[in-house]
Amino acid sequence: MQVIQYIVNLGAPVMIPIVIFIVGLLFGNGIGKSLRSGISIGIGFTGINLVISLLTNNLGKAAEAMASNFHMGLSVIDIGWPGTSPMAWASNMGLIAIPIAILVNVVMLVTRMTKVVNVDIWNIWHMAFTGAIVQIATGSYVWGIVGICVHAAIAYKLGDIFKPVTDGFFGLEGISIPHGTSAYMGIFAKPIDDLIEKIPGINKINITADVIEKRFGVLGQPSIIGAFLGFIIGLLAKFGVAKSLQLAIQMAAVMVLMPVVVKFIMEGLIPISQSAKKIMDKRFKNSDFTIGMDPALLLGNSDVIAAGLLFVPITLLVAMIVPGNKILPFGDLATIGFFIAIATAVHKGNIFRVLISGSVIMFITIWISNQMWTIQDKLGRATGLLKAGKKVSSLDQAGSPITYLLTKGISMKMTIGFFVILILFVGAFAYTYVAYKRNRLYVEDTEESKK
Repeated sequence: MQVIQYIVNLGAPVMIPIVIFIVGLLFGNGIGKSLRSGISIGIGFTGINLVISLLTNNLGKAAEAMASNFHMGLSVIDIGWPGTSPMAWASNMGLIAIPIAILVNVVMLVTRMTKVVNVDIWNIWHMAFTGAIVQIATGSYVWGIVGICVHAAIAYKLGDIFKPVTDGFFGLEGISIPHGTSAYMGIFAKPIDDLIEKIPGINKINITADVIEKRFGVLGQPSIIGAFLGFIIGLLAKFGVAKSLQLAIQMAAVMVLMPVVVKFIMEGLIPISQSAKKIMDKRFKNSDFTIGMDPALLLGNSDVIAAGLLFVPITLLVAMIVPGNKILPFGDLATIGFFIAIATAVHKGNIFRVLISGSVIMFITIWISNQMWTIQDKLGRATGLLKAGKKVSSLDQAGSPITYLLTKGISMKMTIGFFVILILFVGAFAYTYVAYKRNRLYVEDTEESKK
């Protein structure tokens, strides 16, 4: 366990390359090729962390200023995934979650329940958080383990379900994204997309990056869109013209740099993916296995980044209308793209539709987070990571339907709100799964499909 703790403490930019290096050796890539893959992925994740730091250090301050300007009066602070993941790792479920999640993955692979070979050990913290919250709510270590197992099984299945969009829209062939808000909140996008398709007039509205670039020329390029959105956010934060212009350039840099650093990760993953496919094809015919990776890869898409910037002020507005809400969105605002990444793909980059489904996603997330903050507060104090007098929650994971339903269901604290979320989540999951099985989740726009 001490060895695992040491590796976890190294963080994702070191932890994942080590795992990739070991996986590369197991798949017969040799020391040199495996080392190159690991280092390339390490470079990519270091680059992503730098870009995300650019977001959190600058866009985060703007979001805080906006919240203050709107006089929202919300008393519980969203500390985001950077503040929540340490709680998960420091909990009783932190380290045990890794072998449990790996075991669940192996069992599901052997029984053909999933095609996801998860190598993203870092993001197992989501499963650990669920287990820790369930344990605190029930007082049972065993139920905490059950929480990890159920969350892991759902996550790997979500990786399978969204393969058409990770392949088709993001171009990440051989890669799946089973983790975090991207996966478990993405299920709401398909039923909403099909509903919009049935509304005359509304179903014809199509605002994508390509459409904007064709209509506005150079003014529609991602860097200029990022600069424009950054400037507007700066003005809403009352930064003044000079500081708003600085934020504009920083957001333009994010739009350009994120796809660049993601390429390093893909370069490292391609040899691993190819070797895995060869080995699996020998043992299983038509296996079509995928490598489970971090949802940060999805932020390499300019449509996702643009939508994420739009949702900074929108999420704050949503927080104001959620009944009884005390959560002030803050820590996760800078990386809100994670929440609507899969939805962006399901809607094929149509920002108009993303605004609709994304608003639903953020409403549900904030409502759940508001029901869960007292338990996260207890977790923070139990791990010694929360100072006295502070009230905190998080949109990422404390706002997860999976964590909420398991916690309230197992502890038998089921209100009307519980059953509403249960129906919405299970219904959306089933609808999206059926669409996936019928090959309707993501259909390429061809002349035949338009008829």
